[in-house]
Amino acid sequence: MTLQALAEQLRASRGFAHKRDIEPVVNALASALPAGATALPNGDDCAAIADGDGYLLFAIEGLLNEFVAAEPWFAGYSSVMVNISDVAAMGGRPLAVVDALWSAGQQQAAPVLEGMAAAAAAYGVPIVGGHSNTRNDRDQLAVAIVGRAQRLLTSFDARRDELLLMAVDLRGHYREPNPFWDASTAAPAARLRADLAVLPALAEEGLCRAAKDISMAGAVGTALMLLECSGLGAMIDVGAIPCPPGVAPLRWLTSFPSYGFILSVQPARAATVQSRFAVRDIACAVIGRTDATHRVHLRDAGDEVLLWDFEASPLIGCAPARSTESADVA
Repeated sequence: MTLQALAEQLRASRGFAHKRDIEPVVNALASALPAGATALPNGDDCAAIADGDGYLLFAIEGLLNEFVAAEPWFAGYSSVMVNISDVAAMGGRPLAVVDALWSAGQQQAAPVLEGMAAAAAAYGVPIVGGHSNTRNDRDQLAVAIVGRAQRLLTSFDARRDELLLMAVDLRGHYREPNPFWDASTAAPAARLRADLAVLPALAEEGLCRAAKDISMAGAVGTALMLLECSGLGAMIDVGAIPCPPGVAPLRWLTSFPSYGFILSVQPARAATVQSRFAVRDIACAVIGRTDATHRVHLRDAGDEVLLWDFEASPLIGCAPARSTESADVA
């Protein structure tokens, strides 16, 4: 596949399409978010509310109906896991989760609940309540989480001329035929918890300000969201992206890993940040560099293509307002 074809396939992917659905929702609810209600605008992995010497973090994830129907146990497990990952991406530590589960009977609900309980036990995060309805016409699931951070990692604090890093646990396998890279369900609980603790430690030590959890948009799509929220562009080196052996580039770049993060780091701190993941046997590589162009290019083996121009089209619609001065600089 050529680099141009890869860019076209990414733009046409389901993950990118889902992220483009965010903008109209953000616009519709803009009046419901008064200035100062949260520490950050909409568009991050969690809402952050200043609270004393830190921040309360809130997030929620809804699962696709077809995923819940096809893999109920793993859907339940994932619903807890991805919320915990969102909290870690913000520099926080999870406190508790609640769920909302609809099913066409208790028998259909059972594997979903078992998966949720397994993830809660593995990550040491209690399920403290929720809502259930076992008389629905189909299975549906959403899970919400609360966490706490001393210092935040955000999607809005990347700066120009920083290095983009991708940290990902490659010790996994695909949940065939789905795009889910599972490095969690067979891993020791102590390792899962210690691996996630790397993120809040980076925030608290001032080694990083900006990070985002790799979502259904994949590694490059997640980088796009971080860059858009920070009002930046970047050059991303596709060949530098950590990838499991034998996996085709397009499949990997549209995959949802159980442990994967994009970070924007000052060059002088990049080696230290990488070392924190290395001691946990987590792959972490420099995959690009931020700039002020408001455009994201892909590069590979001497070739270069434009992937996205935020001035022509937003992705999630959460870019900061640009002043005349900043527009002239860009």
